[in-house]
Amino acid sequence: MLASACERRARDYCFAHCDQRSRRHRRASQALAKMSRRYDSRTTIFSPEGRLYQVEYAMEAIGNAGSAIGILAKDGVVLVGEKKVTSKLLQTSTSTEKMYKIDDHVACAVAGIMSDANILINTARVQAQRYTYAYQEPMPVEQLVQSLCDTKQGYTQFGGLRPFGVSFLFAGWDKNYGFQLYMSDPSGNYGGWKAAAIGANNQAAQSILKQDYKDEINREEAIQLALKVLSKTMDSTSLTSDKLELAEVFLMPSGNVKYQVCSPESLNKLLAKFGVAQPSTEA
Repeated sequence: MLASACERRARDYCFAHCDQRSRRHRRASQALAKMSRRYDSRTTIFSPEGRLYQVEYAMEAIGNAGSAIGILAKDGVVLVGEKKVTSKLLQTSTSTEKMYKIDDHVACAVAGIMSDANILINTARVQAQRYTYAYQEPMPVEQLVQSLCDTKQGYTQFGGLRPFGVSFLFAGWDKNYGFQLYMSDPSGNYGGWKAAAIGANNQAAQSILKQDYKDEINREEAIQLALKVLSKTMDSTSLTSDKLELAEVFLMPSGNVKYQVCSPESLNKLLAKFGVAQPSTEA
C-alpha cells in the first residue's frame, strides 16, 4: 500500500512537471510569434536572423507572376515572357504587357505587380531622356540599371514605404560593352547574366538554362532555347501566341540599335518551326 501511494505521488509529480513544461513551451512559442510579427510588419528592421521579411514577401509575390526569360546572344538579346490569361472573357490587349521599351537601345521584361512596374519604367524612361539631353548620347545600360535599382533600394530602407513587387530583365546595347543582360529584384540588387529567368518556376527554368546555354549562341538559337525552357516550365500544357510575348534587341546593318516585338503570326511560325506549338485538336 505504501508502494502504491509512492507511485501515485511520482505519477502526479510527473504529470505536473510535464504540464508545467508544456505551458512554458506554449508561452515561449507565443512570445516568438509576437516577436516575428513585430519584425514582419516593417521593412526597416532586421529580424534576429538578419532577414527583411517584407522584401522576401515581395519576392514571393513575383514567384506567382508569369515567367520571363532573357538570353544573351552574340548578335543580340532575346526576351520571352508568359502572359497570364486570368479569364476567357478578358479582352486581350493589342500592346505588350510583359515587354517595355525604355529607350532606343534598352528594353525590359517584367514579372510581378504591373502597377509597380509602370512607375519604375516611367522613372527609367525619364532618367534615360535626361541623360541624352544633358550629354547628347545614349545612357550606358548598366548606369541606367544602377540608377533604377538605387530607387528600388530606397524603398527598403525608409519607414512608411513598401518594396516594389516586381523584378526586371534589362536587355540593351551600348558602345562600351556591347550587348548586355541584367536582372534586378525588389531588394535593389542587380547583376549581369548570360541567361536568366524570373517569375513562376524560375528555379526550374534557371536549371535548364544552365545545362543548355552555350557561349557564342546566336539569336535564332537563343529563341529556340527560350521557347524550349518555357514549354517545360510553364503551367500551361501548350504554347500559343496568345500566351507568349517575344522581343529582341539587335543591331541593324546601319549600326543602329533595333528593338523589335515579334508579331503573333511570326510567333506562331516560330513555335511550329521549333516543335513547341499547340497540338491540333481536330478529330
